Amino acid sequence: MCGIIGIVGKSEVASALYDGLTVLQHRGQDAAGIATVDGERLRLHKGAGLVRDVFQRDDMLKLRGRVGIGHCRYPTAGSESLAEAQPLYVNSPYGIALGHNGNLINTDSLRREMFEDDRRHINTDSDSEILLNIFAHELQIQERHALTPDHIFKAVAGVHARAVGGYAVVSLLLGYGIVAFRDPHGIRPLMLGERDTAAGKEYVVASESVALDILGFRRLRDVAPGEAVLLTNDGHLYSRHCADGRQHAPCIFEYVYLARPDSMIEDVSVYKARLRMGERLAAKILRVWPDHDIDSVIPIPDTSRTAASTLALELGVPMREGFVKNRYIGRTFIMPGQSERVKSVRRKLNAIDLEFRKKNVLLVDDSIVRGTTSKQIIQMAREAGARKVYFASAAPPVRYPNVYGIDMPAPAELVAHGRSEDEVRDFIGADRLVYQDLDDLIAAVADGNEKLSHFDTSCFSGEYVTGVEAGYLSELEFARSDAVRSQRGAA
Repeated sequence: MCGIIGIVGKSEVASALYDGLTVLQHRGQDAAGIATVDGERLRLHKGAGLVRDVFQRDDMLKLRGRVGIGHCRYPTAGSESLAEAQPLYVNSPYGIALGHNGNLINTDSLRREMFEDDRRHINTDSDSEILLNIFAHELQIQERHALTPDHIFKAVAGVHARAVGGYAVVSLLLGYGIVAFRDPHGIRPLMLGERDTAAGKEYVVASESVALDILGFRRLRDVAPGEAVLLTNDGHLYSRHCADGRQHAPCIFEYVYLARPDSMIEDVSVYKARLRMGERLAAKILRVWPDHDIDSVIPIPDTSRTAASTLALELGVPMREGFVKNRYIGRTFIMPGQSERVKSVRRKLNAIDLEFRKKNVLLVDDSIVRGTTSKQIIQMAREAGARKVYFASAAPPVRYPNVYGIDMPAPAELVAHGRSEDEVRDFIGADRLVYQDLDDLIAAVADGNEKLSHFDTSCFSGEYVTGVEAGYLSELEFARSDAVRSQRGAA
């Protein structure tokens, strides 16, 4: 889960890239970077931490140019050091800087191809470096001089033919402009926008439409699955479908948790999708538990608040704010180690005793991943005086790892993996547990766009739209385990 943005402007773009990254910060809090083109020079600054900490005044002054890209990152398996902070850069051919959101699932074979066939050395464990070098190689076999949009699109087609996984890419091609493209299944999101200035049109691509909104760009559309767009230095827009015939399957977890509620993805309002999730979850509660004794509905801040509001309305019980969130603590879902996640929950949330004392409360969260956070929150509700604590998840049980750019833990660390819903209830300590049905989740999102018929639901269903190589999931399980992460951290 990362945030990417690219702008071709008529004036300096560094400050706009910075502002865009700040509203994409929820997609990654580990590192950030900006690259701009100043004449024939690439200006690049990146570092570990939040956007506001990475870029100081002097850093911004050096990022001169009317064309640039930005990236914010959270650590994924094998990509946890500062060396993997993006954008990444390679000087041949032309000079290319690249930022990537997603994950490739055939990295081992690609790494071998890079070395044996393309004669390129991959210096990190990052699949983003592999993508960068594949793109560079595919450009190199096109015309070396007078590169045309046709050549660039053929190079992107070459990337699609070799790379397997979910990815959205924004890249700077020195002397030409920005090349952005999306995987053939459209798993990871990418938006295209424009705005008019006195000097002419400016263009932007970004992970979420909220970045376009904050910068005053009009949202034109989503970049289509397998499509590439070329935004030239002189302000022209070219686009082409570079891979066809794949099933369009955007990631449904974007709507559950990852994206901001004020974003539009695939012409679906994330906010309205979450409202519908709450309505459908309430309908299930009334169906399986018609004589419920819920006194109030309490959302777990922040992503579950939207679904909880309609759930409470449909149940006919009040919604109350029972937890106060410390805004200066990062998302526990993306904390690097289990011990950090456990410690951060109490730092992050504090219960308002009056909303729990002698009441039967229904806590609502967007999803349950490891279950350790849910367990602690339920314990906090009991300590605050709740008589009974029920728990509802706006998403189905997360039983399988996500392999397309969401660094969900190893299967053994997923609370629902190999457990029944009753066993999960007992693990987290709830008096009752209700999960959203997968069909209802799909319907809640698809209701916003009649053209959407399929989604990547792999973390719920175990069905991977790209397929996975034999042994890949077991290798991923090893790489993502907290024990292995701790060993890497100690090293």
